Amino acid sequence: MKRPADNLQSSSKNATIYEVAVAAKVSTATVSRVLSGVDPVRESTRQRVLKVIKHLDYQPSRLAQGLAAGQRKVIGVILPDLQNPFFTAVVHGIEATLCDAGYTLLLGHSDGLAAREQAHLAVLRSEGAAGMILIPSNDSQADYSSLATANTPMVAVDRRPNGLDVDLVATNNRESVKEAVLHLLSHGYKTIGFINGPAGLDVTQDRLAGYQDALLSAKIPYQETLVVYSDFRQSGGWEAMSKILDLPKRPRAVVVANNLMTLGALQAIHERNVRIPNDLAVISFDDMPWAVSLRPPLTALAQPAEELGRTSAQLLLDRLKDPHRPSRQVILPSHLIVRASCGSH
Repeated sequence: MKRPADNLQSSSKNATIYEVAVAAKVSTATVSRVLSGVDPVRESTRQRVLKVIKHLDYQPSRLAQGLAAGQRKVIGVILPDLQNPFFTAVVHGIEATLCDAGYTLLLGHSDGLAAREQAHLAVLRSEGAAGMILIPSNDSQADYSSLATANTPMVAVDRRPNGLDVDLVATNNRESVKEAVLHLLSHGYKTIGFINGPAGLDVTQDRLAGYQDALLSAKIPYQETLVVYSDFRQSGGWEAMSKILDLPKRPRAVVVANNLMTLGALQAIHERNVRIPNDLAVISFDDMPWAVSLRPPLTALAQPAEELGRTSAQLLLDRLKDPHRPSRQVILPSHLIVRASCGSH
């Protein structure tokens, strides 16, 4: 007589761990032990369970496996703008690394708002996420004090959460903007505008410092009127560029501190029939696929977005293995891709 496991037929619906246990004549706990490989199971029993799993095409839940083993295999990722290709590329790098390590991502979109970000963080803590990767909101006054005592491993990307001593992966913002401004200066541009992100963010301060460093090296006075703060959004870029174009004495070149603001800035430029680069040279912080499709093609500072994601994921995996190690900061370089929009291609 054949044993129950020999008479199995695969089912079109998703099998459950209970169905596997019944078919193999074992408890669900035994099935879990076979799947985890942590606790010993008699070899004949293990083989019987594995045979049932194969016949039923049982796909175990990685979350359930993690909980059964006392390990949560879920990582929370919160980002400020799903519409920004830079952030989606960062998430792509995160997902590739964590998936290889057996983790599942839970994605939260803060829309740049501190309150929405806090709601996502609270949910992830209550659900017992193993760790979090956070790209902080655009609110320089966001309060992260509750995370300081949460004991949840965390890595920040692109910008540091206020008051938190956590692992950080970012681009060398100061040196990047300095390189862009120096490039413009080397081609004879003396008045250079700068459309920056929200005032108060560390990333915004670093990029402003790079702009000022370049001017200082060329002995060109810093003019506050040439710097306009915005919100990292396309509409904000349009408004900021409109202010610059309304100045009594326009700059001859401008650096824009992210890709979406650059789109808005270009819209304002074209609406005024300002010619690039004849009337105004433009450099964007962030290189995107559409940059080469513009006329003229756009000069850009290319950030290693996917590498930022992969590095942050690896830092989090390291943190999970060693929760008490000192925090680390990894700064990755960008590189300037020179095209025709700055008049020097």
